[in-house]
Amino acid sequence: MLSPERRLLLWLLAAFLVLGAGIGLRDPTPPDEPRFAMMAQDMVDTGRWLVPHRGSEIYAEKPPVFMWLQASAYALFGDLRIAFLLPSLLAGVLTLWLVYDLARRLWGPQAGMAASVALALCLQFGLQAKRAQIDMVVVAMIMGAVWAMGRHLFLGHSPRWLWFGAFLAGLGTVTKGVGFLPLLMLLPAFILERRGALPLAEAPRSPWRWRWSLVLPAFLAGTAVWLAPLAVEVLRNPNPELKAYVAELLFKQTGERYLNAWHHIKPWWYYSEVIVSLWLPGALLLPWLLPAWWRRLRAGDPVLFTLLAWVVMVLLFFSASPGKRGVYIFPALPVLCVAAAPLLSSLLERAGVRRTLFGYGVVLGSLMAVVGLAGLFGPDAWSERLTGSRGIADADVQTVFIGFLVAGLLGLGAVLVANTRRVVPGLLALTALVWGVYGLVLRPALDPSSSGRTVMTTVAERLPADAELALVAWTEQMRLQADRPVTDFGFKASGKAQWRAAVPWLSEAPATRWVLARTDTIPDCADVSRSIDVGISNRRAWALVPADAVAGRCDAHDLD
Repeated sequence: MLSPERRLLLWLLAAFLVLGAGIGLRDPTPPDEPRFAMMAQDMVDTGRWLVPHRGSEIYAEKPPVFMWLQASAYALFGDLRIAFLLPSLLAGVLTLWLVYDLARRLWGPQAGMAASVALALCLQFGLQAKRAQIDMVVVAMIMGAVWAMGRHLFLGHSPRWLWFGAFLAGLGTVTKGVGFLPLLMLLPAFILERRGALPLAEAPRSPWRWRWSLVLPAFLAGTAVWLAPLAVEVLRNPNPELKAYVAELLFKQTGERYLNAWHHIKPWWYYSEVIVSLWLPGALLLPWLLPAWWRRLRAGDPVLFTLLAWVVMVLLFFSASPGKRGVYIFPALPVLCVAAAPLLSSLLERAGVRRTLFGYGVVLGSLMAVVGLAGLFGPDAWSERLTGSRGIADADVQTVFIGFLVAGLLGLGAVLVANTRRVVPGLLALTALVWGVYGLVLRPALDPSSSGRTVMTTVAERLPADAELALVAWTEQMRLQADRPVTDFGFKASGKAQWRAAVPWLSEAPATRWVLARTDTIPDCADVSRSIDVGISNRRAWALVPADAVAGRCDAHDLD
């Protein structure tokens, strides 16, 4: 029989292989991935690491820590296809270990493995671990902070763990603004400690004022990883653009984004939809978990009270903002799995729980198989929607539906063979198939269109070797896929404003300069008969516009 240490090692290795399946087989695709990868590549190529740039503009919507990780991976491996996904992969595996280790320290190795497996089975975890977005990395930092602070608060370890957790929360904050969330755990913990309920283990304790007074300095030290060199640069460099960047990032993109959100507006109950969908199959256990948690809370379980109080505070925090996205509450999921850890083994002994999880596996596998069959043999409208609006090649569309069919049938078979007696291994096999096919088949098939590679390959074929290229109304993946240096006229500026800047640029060298633009932004004064259609990507048609189609035909009045 395997020791807990060997079992953990095999578990993390399996998770690494499943979550890493497909790395190197695709390019960055929307949403977000091309933006961050482009800025990471720019950091390595230009040496501008402190302040990220999106083309010619400073990017002020997110701090640069995540891009630093991608840039470091790019500098190490020299392959952006590997580098852009590596931070999320490693953060996903790290989060599984942190969940395991905290639950193990609290309730034993069996509970630790149950919590880690429960997290791995949830759909939202796999989605984020296989995407190159900030969220998986910031969740790893948040879980790391909860793990470190929990070692002090729940187990009576050295207060250095409390301060280390606060430091990780600060580092998470300069990765994404919500990184401060672990500090909310200190509120219920502080109340319980003042009542003598924490820490649980007998250990020498330093005076509480000393321990708690150093939490804020430790947090600020974490934020100083980026804010300190930024402050030095702002004081040294009088560039007003840099000061505007600081104001935009620290005020508009944090406070105003939360209090007066301008997009992703959702009703207050929106996150209930996220929980019952993206937190599957874990959400199916809530009818059994909620009464069990309540009994433990009534018995005065301080650990459970602290963890669940933190989860509730996170949900309330994000529900209070008008702007909501499903990924915002993702940090609560790993902590919820830790809170469920001591109950999962007993729950799985109940026939109703096993039947519910078995039904979930049957439905998910069947649904994927039905989608695959409908796409391959159903109405042509399915395929036409993908080939027409998204510019996906027919062969790639067939590959996508074959992938759905294979994953669905094999996953359904695994669940049926496992039956209710071994429902968790069956679900693990289904989950591994889903994410394996997703990374090895589905995403590579969609990649040529979604990444902009097909359009930019056509652009490279149609342009002369010495041609200069500019982008108008562009997307990050177009710049990332370009085969030559490109000029842009801003990203956030309107299409008309970009064209106003593009016309003089074209006029300076009409024999060699071209613009790649979305067809719906080409001005009416242009001679569209001279433009070259280069295809569709992400539901947008693109065209190459030569200088002589615009220069001498359009003036400032025409472009107002």
